[in-house]
Amino acid sequence: MRIDLNSDLGEGFGPWRIGDDAAMLAVVTSANVACGFHAGDPGIMVATAAAAKARGVAVGAHPGFRDLEGFGRRVIPSTAAEIEHAVAYQIGAFWACAALAGHRVGYVKAHGALANLSNVEDAVADAIARAVRGVDRDLVLVAMPGLPAERAALAAGLAVAREVYADRAYAGDGRLASRALPGAVIGDAAAAAARALRMVEEGAVRTLDGGTIPVAIDTICVHGDSPGAVETARAVRHALEAAGHRLAPFSG
Repeated sequence: MRIDLNSDLGEGFGPWRIGDDAAMLAVVTSANVACGFHAGDPGIMVATAAAAKARGVAVGAHPGFRDLEGFGRRVIPSTAAEIEHAVAYQIGAFWACAALAGHRVGYVKAHGALANLSNVEDAVADAIARAVRGVDRDLVLVAMPGLPAERAALAAGLAVAREVYADRAYAGDGRLASRALPGAVIGDAAAAAARALRMVEEGAVRTLDGGTIPVAIDTICVHGDSPGAVETARAVRHALEAAGHRLAPFSG
């Protein structure tokens, strides 16, 4: 089976850096690049796109709420129109920076609180899908399967890459479990790798309450800002390849 491995990169600002992007780019096949609202700035965006191109790693825009202080993990009250405009703005910013680096933006994946909200509220999911389609209907939208973000993307006529998380646990409704819950964040690399392989081979996610939800899987995420992120990504990649799966980007 062909599968993509993605991570959130370029999540610094000015002199501040988070995560080991250079090491992560040697492991993943797709990089979700912060677009300046929750993290990232023009220099970081250009440099990340250039480094990804040199490694043969696909890049996507990773828009979030305008929330540098909270790293995009707080909901910033916004109308649907404001979300649509902000997402389009961020895609355009990274699109231009990637072009300077000679790379092409192939997809969009919402970040943090914005992504979580798009899996609860149809209006938010629709606003993101409208923004993506308005910029370029050939962009792929990354979404968790079976939730409003996926439905909105399909309704907008967009291609969808369905995503699961190696390092996060799932609630019974198929959404990510709150980070405040015990066991919601998987910090052990071997455990995350075993979970990722099981999800791919079972075509399902297991939830904290003991349930199982069948899902289609195109890409697996390892959060780049987590402690031990590179070790986890390496373990996930090794487990998948050892089982005979081929790692490759879902977008060109």
